[in-house]
Amino acid sequence: MSYELLILERRDKTALVTLNRAEKRNALSIALRDEIDRCLQELEADDSVSATVIIGSGPVFCAGFDTKEFSPDRMEEVAASSDRYHRRLMEFGKPLLAAINGPAMGGGLDLAVLCDMRICAEGATFAHPEIKFGAPVLFGPLREIIGGGLARDLCLTGRRIDAQEAQRIGLVSKVVPADRLLEETLAAAGTVAEAPLAALKATKQMIIDTYSWEMAEGGGAFAGVQPPGG
Repeated sequence: MSYELLILERRDKTALVTLNRAEKRNALSIALRDEIDRCLQELEADDSVSATVIIGSGPVFCAGFDTKEFSPDRMEEVAASSDRYHRRLMEFGKPLLAAINGPAMGGGLDLAVLCDMRICAEGATFAHPEIKFGAPVLFGPLREIIGGGLARDLCLTGRRIDAQEAQRIGLVSKVVPADRLLEETLAAAGTVAEAPLAALKATKQMIIDTYSWEMAEGGGAFAGVQPPGG
């Protein structure tokens, strides 16, 4: 399957998925979210792939949702695409790793959090600034990783943290120089892929089954959201 906004490479038992909208800071447009959905479906069905790494092109991991699409006539489409995309990430049946090469903002932070493992570059930063313009924040997945108190802090304040704080609170497992990020993350994925695929799938299913959050029924992450000025 070919993609316009993603680059898909296979490296032994690891798939490398690169968000390829560097000129838009890898903002998650409807089209990009739908391509991620299709790509993960493809990789889940491919038994030659045991683990997947996601990275951003250019200096930014992902700036979040593409707010230029937040117009009254597109909010239903935005909500439906958001729901499909978040569910695909949450229910992906193989290990998923994030190589966070730069800022992970809003939906970009959600993308990283919905991966199973996270390694970041020294210059990476993290925040949920969308709370300031009225968009809800996915609290549950972040709580699963860093705990309720810190998750409430980041979700409600929208404050930005650096790579060192992200490692201290357990958001990322490792901080590495930018020029070693891909190498280190692919090595971690390779270690994961040493296990039999059946064991990885069974373990990932247990992880999925223990999620203590649910998407809002009927509207996903954007239920009840009004577009700017709406």
